[in-house]
Amino acid sequence: MIAALEIPRGRLLAAVLAACATPGSAFALAAVSAYLVTRAWTMPPVLDLTVAVVMVRALGVSRGVFRWLDRMLTHDVAFRGVVSLRTNLFTALAARPDDAVTRLRRGDLLARLGDDAQELGDHVIKAVVPALVAGVMTVVVLVTFAPLSLLATASMLLSLAVASVLAPLAGYRAARLAEQAVVSSRSTVTAQALEVLDDATSLRVDGRLEVALAQLDARQHEHDSAIDRAALPSAVASAAVPLALILAMAGSLLAAGAAWTTGGASAGQVGVLLLLPLSSFEAATALPAAASQYARSRAASARLAELAGPGGAPSPSPSPTHRAASAARPSPTHRTARAVSSSPPDRAAPAEMSPDDRSSTAHRSSADKTRRLAPDGEVRLRATGLSAGWEPGAARVRDLDLDLPAGSRLAVVGGSGSGKTTLLATLAGLLEPLAGTVELEDGSPLHPNVVLFAEDAHVFATTLRENLRVVRRDLEDDTALAALEAVDLMDWVRTLPHGLDTMLGPDGTTVSGGERRRLLLARAVIRRGPVLLLDEPTEHLDTARGDALLRALLDPADETLVPATSTVVVVTHRPEALPEGTPILRIGENDGTRTQES
Repeated sequence: MIAALEIPRGRLLAAVLAACATPGSAFALAAVSAYLVTRAWTMPPVLDLTVAVVMVRALGVSRGVFRWLDRMLTHDVAFRGVVSLRTNLFTALAARPDDAVTRLRRGDLLARLGDDAQELGDHVIKAVVPALVAGVMTVVVLVTFAPLSLLATASMLLSLAVASVLAPLAGYRAARLAEQAVVSSRSTVTAQALEVLDDATSLRVDGRLEVALAQLDARQHEHDSAIDRAALPSAVASAAVPLALILAMAGSLLAAGAAWTTGGASAGQVGVLLLLPLSSFEAATALPAAASQYARSRAASARLAELAGPGGAPSPSPSPTHRAASAARPSPTHRTARAVSSSPPDRAAPAEMSPDDRSSTAHRSSADKTRRLAPDGEVRLRATGLSAGWEPGAARVRDLDLDLPAGSRLAVVGGSGSGKTTLLATLAGLLEPLAGTVELEDGSPLHPNVVLFAEDAHVFATTLRENLRVVRRDLEDDTALAALEAVDLMDWVRTLPHGLDTMLGPDGTTVSGGERRRLLLARAVIRRGPVLLLDEPTEHLDTARGDALLRALLDPADETLVPATSTVVVVTHRPEALPEGTPILRIGENDGTRTQES
């Protein structure tokens, strides 16, 4: 788990030392205070107490300082680790050659990339550092008690064993019981909640909203019941440390009484024996929670390793030397494209980076990406005996043969749910075919020659310029403005307070549906590519404007939006607006049949 976070040992050591200093100063403060109180009772000369008085003040102040330093260093290490982990996760996801991520439900992917990654960050704060601190403080406590009384030392050893072993085991057991059900139920609740939010309008129209809400309530109840089942071992874990403290106090009381009656200890030593156990369990108190966090982190780590692919947990980012060597090696031909997903609402939609930018995230050089493009940017896309669907045995499209030479134009039409989006995702390589093949005639890889732009692609909460740069990181302002002009968005851009530097709301909440569609279309214009797959790019536009853009996309003689040599496949619900002679692929709603016409 720690390896995936890429935490430098020096930073972790500094965090542990700062964390040890906090309970250490509290322990020393308790010892000095106990000595000072009981020693003062014997009324010695005031100068005999001066050092102790100064130490009490210094230790009282230092504890707050060390606590602040502990929090700063520990959280700095954890946050750096989470950043590295997520970077490695996205790199691993971009490099996966299969469609496992695409087939995940969106809520499940969100839970893994969000909650599970954060669990590993919490692993440092709540498990690793507290466990190391508890080990160090156990040694400090035993070394402190050993010169004072062997009986008290034995009592402390037994008490610390209970607090450091029994309590964490009970906490771990409670967490495992919860995780066995909660890990799955949490992702189920998240996924179902997202589905209800995404489809609330259609569910209400169909009269199924109440049923969906009832199912969500049942899943939430299962989630709560799983947590309740872990209550008993959790209670044992919570009670173990106070019980250990009582045992330690009893042993120290016996040891102090024996030492005082035999005259073998001074008043100050007796005070230390009586009061010091109260401050000896501060580090051990955190161990049940650390054990619970360890159980959660193990489960989260397993889920992230599954997400990252067959190679297991995300590997550390390669060094510059390794990246240079990797860039010099030709990349093997493969069938899976790293394109923008166009998945249905209950599926996980990968980030809307273009193939080139995902490759750059994986530290491939620009030269390497250029070599992977087909010669002259002209490719012939073929699908043979293609059956496509999200689940085996539930193909949306069956036995499709498709031959698209360079510069082809194709419109895909069909009813909602008939499989149009599924077909595009399969042609792009985001979904593995259930049967048949998808390939480029010259043997070039689909990635980066085939690019899919989804209808539900994400609009980031950043500037308009950066929302366009997700498909081309070296984008110049002139090119961006030309693309916005081509999709008829310049009037809108002129109304923005800061032009290309205007911040857009999360997921496009500050733009209208039509502006959002044209913004996504502008990305496609900027990205271009030998083969462009567009999923309903003119939806939510007024009829005249949408039809004009559709004709510009599908007319080979019109290079306003895409070059004549690029192959363009467009999903649309307006076959009447297509340019004359445009080939049409009709997808059947239920049986996956299709007809092709011109």
